Amino acid sequence: MFRNYLKTAWRNLMKNKMFSFINILGLTIGITVCMMIFLFIMNEFSVDSFHKNGKNIYRVMRSFDASKQAAPWLSGPYATALLNDYKGEIKKAVRIMPSNDLISFGNTSFNEKKVYLADSDFFNLFSFPLLRGNASTVLKEPNSIVLTETTAKKYFGNIDNAMGKVVEMDKDKQLKVTGIAKDVPSNSHLYFDLVVPLSNWYKEPWFNVWLDNNNFTYLLLDEHANKAQLEKRFPQFMDKYMAEDMKRMGARFSLLLTPLKDVYFSAGGDFDPIKHGDKTVVFIFLSIAILILLIACINFMNLSTIRAVERSKEVGLRKVLGALRNHLVWQFIGESILLTLIACILSVGFLELLMPFYNSLLGYTLTVSWNALPIYLFLIGVIVIVGFLAGSYPAFFLSAFKPIESLKGKLRLGKGGSIFRQSLVIVQFSISVLLIVGTIIIIKQMNYVKSKELGYDKEHEVVVPIDNGDIYNNMRTFKNELQSKRNIVSVSLMSGEPGGFFDEFTFDAEGQHDVWKARTEFADFEFVKTLGLKVIAGRDFSPQFATDTTDAVLINRTAAAKLGFTPQQAIGKWLKNTFRDSTKRRIVGVVEDFNFLSLKEKMDALVISPSEDRRVAVIRIKPGNVQSAITTIKDEYNRVAPSYPFEYSFLDQKFNDLYKTDIRQQSILTVFAGLAIFIACLGLFGLASFTATKRFKEIGVRKVLGSSVENIVVLLSKDLLKPVLIATCIALPVGYWAMNKWLQNFAYKTSLQWWIFLLAAVITLAIALITVSIKAVKAAVANPVKSLRTE
Repeated sequence: MFRNYLKTAWRNLMKNKMFSFINILGLTIGITVCMMIFLFIMNEFSVDSFHKNGKNIYRVMRSFDASKQAAPWLSGPYATALLNDYKGEIKKAVRIMPSNDLISFGNTSFNEKKVYLADSDFFNLFSFPLLRGNASTVLKEPNSIVLTETTAKKYFGNIDNAMGKVVEMDKDKQLKVTGIAKDVPSNSHLYFDLVVPLSNWYKEPWFNVWLDNNNFTYLLLDEHANKAQLEKRFPQFMDKYMAEDMKRMGARFSLLLTPLKDVYFSAGGDFDPIKHGDKTVVFIFLSIAILILLIACINFMNLSTIRAVERSKEVGLRKVLGALRNHLVWQFIGESILLTLIACILSVGFLELLMPFYNSLLGYTLTVSWNALPIYLFLIGVIVIVGFLAGSYPAFFLSAFKPIESLKGKLRLGKGGSIFRQSLVIVQFSISVLLIVGTIIIIKQMNYVKSKELGYDKEHEVVVPIDNGDIYNNMRTFKNELQSKRNIVSVSLMSGEPGGFFDEFTFDAEGQHDVWKARTEFADFEFVKTLGLKVIAGRDFSPQFATDTTDAVLINRTAAAKLGFTPQQAIGKWLKNTFRDSTKRRIVGVVEDFNFLSLKEKMDALVISPSEDRRVAVIRIKPGNVQSAITTIKDEYNRVAPSYPFEYSFLDQKFNDLYKTDIRQQSILTVFAGLAIFIACLGLFGLASFTATKRFKEIGVRKVLGSSVENIVVLLSKDLLKPVLIATCIALPVGYWAMNKWLQNFAYKTSLQWWIFLLAAVITLAIALITVSIKAVKAAVANPVKSLRTE
């Protein structure tokens, strides 16, 4: 019986190949998009789920400002003290220090960016699989090193050759390869290429300074330990070890525990460099998937309903021969499920082809396996739910026909059916217009971000990291040599370039009763000149004033305002960094505000101090021959740091990197918006085909009576374009509300101008008009003799 159902369903699908093709194509695209987004969501929510002890692992966060996000950075002594003070509750503590190191062997060197310096329990706490080596011993000896599979192959050709080999780290440590780890999957918030024992640095003076920020600390709690109770006792812990430091700084530090499963979706903030996800983006993608699939289902319902007249005699005849209504309902739902099954099979094939493109859009490779049970459950769910959803209305509609009217050919769809079909078209195009509006506004915002005047010169600025001992020890020689070159304008050594690292410190400040907090830049005297900043009060740092190095600071306009001064009034007032300064410093100048943070953040107070902390060199080159200037910089770099590969970036590119996630969202939304309107237009094309066929004889009569092609095209198009126009009117205010809310993520945002919504409406109506006109023109130019011959 089931086989007969399938045969009947297949024959009915083949009776009208065009309608079946439109339905299958629309559903295939819709299901493919759904599968793409389902894989993305699975990947996002499976982050760190592979760790066996995951439910009992917590990351320690430290905060000293309740109004801002806590940071994951601690210093070396915390882990040991936590283990000692909370025995029985904390079973393990593992520190991870991200590092950038030169790895050498033979005549080959690599400047590795993803090195973890970790405690020996790293592979016991986390479930990163080892292909070679024992998790309990691979990091036990200080002179050991663990490579990932890809790194081992890069160095030695294969993983077996790598075992036991010796590599040199930063020219002073000989490390033996004791383990090979499987490549870290993309659904991990931690990511490394090499792991080196942290024990090599236990005796370094800086390692045991409580106020330092140099590592992440992860705790494994006992199964019976209570996170909330533990956090309540942390204030006493901080008082025990940091009372003097907190008193001196006028700050109150606190510790928090973030469950491992929540780390990925926690708000990362400026000081959290690990990979983070955004649940809002996940839910937006999920909504898009549902909406696109809904558009495809509406196509099926619409096109199946308008075929009702064609199939009315079949239904009437079967009823006369004794077919029950429920049999007819199941027949039509069976056709729908069969069509959905075909679309699912095609979707799997399309997805295989599109995965490389999709991975490049996302910026990483999805790790979800095709063998995963949720994939099959999803496909079965799509077949059943979409099959029933798309086939239910046509099934009940067709099976309700009265057999006498059906057999006499007097059946009409009626006004109610027409209103229902138009309502479905309105829903389709409302979704499409909404996606088009979103795409246009995201593109406009990204263009605004890229072109906004930032308050500094980001063009012709080269950034060279000071990330190894050689360049650090010789950075002043490097700077002085470059400043003597004709194609170099100026060089500044600083703690962070705009868009980079700007730490927050507490200050004692003149006129302030409470401790004052501000972002801080540590830079030399060429900072203002190199970035092209504008001094609006006072003066710049100058070597003519011998005390500037120890006694002077610059602040920005916002800092002056937060201190309660105008720029002129701020000159001569004193500040003292409670952590870095032993004496007060005088404000000698105020610079105009410049966007040193992402444009998603409001302008913050900034103190620019000449104290030592040099992490990057920003080099302003003369316009013209950029390559010649890069060659000059490279030659000088190779002279002072010959063992390290020369690496650089342009400041404008680095600033744009802050918006990589938003740009990817823009690209993905653009693709999905295009697919949504394409599917909607497929349905509109089908409706236009039906209308042209239904009014074939009417068109012939009108042509004989003198109607022009243009009049007939307008006649056929206007009824089909009415729901599109209504959809546009509904979607535009909804789009305004939704995108206005999205723009709140940016402190600096583009305006929602009227032309954006007009453009979205014009695009939608133009595409719909072209779609309808293709069929309308074909019907209008047809020979009227053909349509009247049967009369």
